[in-house]
Amino acid sequence: MAGGRAPVTTGAARGDFPGAGALRETGKLCALGIDVVVNTFRRPFQAREFIQQCWFIASVTILPTALVAIPFGAIIALQLGTLIVQLGAQSFTGAASVLAIIQQAAPLVTALLVAGAGGSAICADIGSRTIREEIDAMEVLGVSAVQRLVVPRVLAAMLVAVLLNGLVSVVGVMGGYFFNVVLQGGTPGAYLASFSALAQLSDLWISELKALIFGFIAGVVAAHRGLNPKGGPKGVGDAVNQSVVITFLLLFFVNFVLTAVYLQVVPAKGS
Repeated sequence: MAGGRAPVTTGAARGDFPGAGALRETGKLCALGIDVVVNTFRRPFQAREFIQQCWFIASVTILPTALVAIPFGAIIALQLGTLIVQLGAQSFTGAASVLAIIQQAAPLVTALLVAGAGGSAICADIGSRTIREEIDAMEVLGVSAVQRLVVPRVLAAMLVAVLLNGLVSVVGVMGGYFFNVVLQGGTPGAYLASFSALAQLSDLWISELKALIFGFIAGVVAAHRGLNPKGGPKGVGDAVNQSVVITFLLLFFVNFVLTAVYLQVVPAKGS
């Protein structure tokens, strides 16, 4: 080549079309999720790290989750109670409140707090290790950062999300019962008896499944952004913010898909 100049590569030749960056990040995120699933079954399993992360995530999320579950249950009970009274179906207030809390409110509240508290801490921890080049050092030594650091954190987020989902369900139902019976003058017997009229065991299973998937998403997104910070220490803070925002968007989208599939596959009780 004359003059020894390298050929000029245009944006189109590099594939820098609109949205190319988002597609690349999506591909990297999916690849990390697959790596987490594969490395979960490889030995040795980091049991100590897993227990430590479970304790840490639970310690920063249990109290906020319980406090948020009370007003969520109250709002749902008050709103549904007012609507059902207008429709003349007061006897189904309990079942409607429980279904709304267990199927929708409990998994979302759990996931938002796991992503906001636990996920941000995971992202900050892995991001600080990345900018200190600890991750590169591990790779040079032949230690898989995904197996050593990411897998225990993702599994911990999943386990804590499932357990917190049960806590939110119980606290939310109790809060809904209190506000419906005390503030709206509902009948305790009718509130409890209506559970068996509309609710079924599969509602609890889909709630736990949602929490499990949401915990996986929160952990993978936090780890992905932590492994790819930009701009030094400031980039770690930006990565934490990005991980929370991305997780929230994915959670609402996945919740819509899971709810739509569940309502199509599992028939409503009594139908």
